[in-house]
Amino acid sequence: MRTEWIAKRQGHANVSQMHYARQGIITEEMAHVAKRENLPEDLIRDEVARGRMIIPANINHPNLEPMAIGIASKCKVNANIGASPNSSDINEEVAKLHLAVKYGADTLMDLSTGGGDLDAIRTAIINASTIPIGTVPVYQALESVHGNIENLTADDFLHIIEKHAQQGVDYQTIHAGILIEHLPLVRDRITGIVSRGGGILARWMLHHHKQNPLYTHFNDIIEIFKRYDVSFSLGDSLRPGCLHDATDAAQLAELKTLGQLTRQAWEHDVQVMVEGPGHVPMDQIDYNVKKQMEECAEAPFYVLGPLVTDIAAGYDHISSAIGAALAGWSGAAMLCYVTPKEHLGLPNAEDVRAGLIAYKIAAHAADIARHRPGARDRDDAMSHARYNFDWNKQFELSLDPERAKEYHDETLPADIYKTAEFCSMCGPKFCPMQTKVDADALTELEKFLAKEKATV
Repeated sequence: MRTEWIAKRQGHANVSQMHYARQGIITEEMAHVAKRENLPEDLIRDEVARGRMIIPANINHPNLEPMAIGIASKCKVNANIGASPNSSDINEEVAKLHLAVKYGADTLMDLSTGGGDLDAIRTAIINASTIPIGTVPVYQALESVHGNIENLTADDFLHIIEKHAQQGVDYQTIHAGILIEHLPLVRDRITGIVSRGGGILARWMLHHHKQNPLYTHFNDIIEIFKRYDVSFSLGDSLRPGCLHDATDAAQLAELKTLGQLTRQAWEHDVQVMVEGPGHVPMDQIDYNVKKQMEECAEAPFYVLGPLVTDIAAGYDHISSAIGAALAGWSGAAMLCYVTPKEHLGLPNAEDVRAGLIAYKIAAHAADIARHRPGARDRDDAMSHARYNFDWNKQFELSLDPERAKEYHDETLPADIYKTAEFCSMCGPKFCPMQTKVDADALTELEKFLAKEKATV
């Protein structure tokens, strides 16, 4: 789709969507997003120019179908996959990508830390993906020095960041907001630092007694991102890993730094979204979203969950989808899915499916709550199909049609039951929706009630 669009930009010093938007230009990507979102093209341009919306679209990812992340667009869902040293390979990761796309992922992060050639895995995923791909370059930076964190240099980080950009990664999690002065603030936490990238940088700073190299070299990263149109996903290294640690001094100190870095990137017309917590009690979620908007000048907020309880092991896709729906309602632009395996192990294909559907529900519920135009149309169509016992239409309108049909057919598999005016819950005699009240009957009833009222 994008080959000809990109060709016109070759050789330019800054090819970011924000750069063009701030010149008043509506790129082909912006026009495509406008059609997908059913929004005016000039609104998309203005939101990108302002920084409230990003279109992650690396110029080296030509098979990407452009999409938008921002409060003016529909709430989006990200899926995480990735090979680990203990499990998975290229074919399995590409299969997970296809599954994620099938079940509605809007973007996908490759969090591979081992299990093969990381460059080959990433290239295969990008080449097979029509949705934006994100990565966490610090993982491969650590792998490049064989796990010896103290041996990492700023050049090691920059080399890997540019490599990912060259390969076509659309957004990168950059843990530049965790500063050496923040580290003492985690002293009273129960779970300390739970971000893998944040943990790596914290250990580097503790060993060297020097400032975070991603912070001190942030302008160098900006220059890389300008050349390829890579979006920042500013990592929340100090996100809370349990309810006890939510909204504490460490988290808020890093958030303030992320706001500073957001404005620094915007000075160079580079797109930014900001990552968020984590584990947060329900009553603190709205505050967290509003605080991010305040500190980061309304840059899109991309939240992991948040999980609203810490005791749902095996069901954290549910506990986190509750928090995700609330965060989306409050203004989060993208929700990072959590699978049933969270805190327990590496997700398999069925876990990816369960996590994604839970989060598609959360994102859709948030869009309805925010009264986005047309958000409830599919729900109303489902209601009509249910009332009319149109089972095939109900399957079609479901977020997971295969699962809906599977559950229906467990007890009533024959085709004749696809037109039956009942399901196995109530049976043929007790379904309340069989009580069809036509307009004439209601008119007669209204006349009767009016007469009774007049008599009284």
